[in-house]
Amino acid sequence: MAYNFTEIKEHLSDIEKWLSTEFSSIRTGKATPQLLDSIRVESYGQTQALKHLASINIEDAQTLRVIPWDKGQIKGIETAIAAANLGISSAPDADGLRIIFPQLTTERRKLLNKLIGEKLEEARVSLRKEREKTWNDIQSMERNGGISDDVRFRLKEDLQKIIDDGNARFEAMVAKKRIEIEN
Repeated sequence: MAYNFTEIKEHLSDIEKWLSTEFSSIRTGKATPQLLDSIRVESYGQTQALKHLASINIEDAQTLRVIPWDKGQIKGIETAIAAANLGISSAPDADGLRIIFPQLTTERRKLLNKLIGEKLEEARVSLRKEREKTWNDIQSMERNGGISDDVRFRLKEDLQKIIDDGNARFEAMVAKKRIEIEN
């Protein structure tokens, strides 16, 4: 009887997506519209995502251009960006806002590398929890007579391959993000 590893593979994929989202929100000194995805703006009595109220474009490597569809929203957008405390500055003009990304300092780079390490460890802990659930399931199958001892050892090896592959993908994501921070 073969074990179905679909559930742990789905969880691995979810963890990888989560880590990717977390890394995209880490500012590397280069202008990226994804940094503004989490900003919510008070608009006409409701809180809405900034991307629903304005177009966000890359003007140059250090600047984003935010152009609201309703020019009356400029002040509210500026307030929401300031309240988000992302370490960026905004400069309003007649058409919208310029979001300026300052150069990263050595201290900031160290902090970002530490943050990346923390996010990586959170992903690893989540993956370990999933591994433990799957391993306990395999062991209970053996205790109940569903699989033999040899099959259990083979399944353990297959499970470890999945975990190693997931950790390697996490490491690749971390290496890519660290290169972004250093450049």
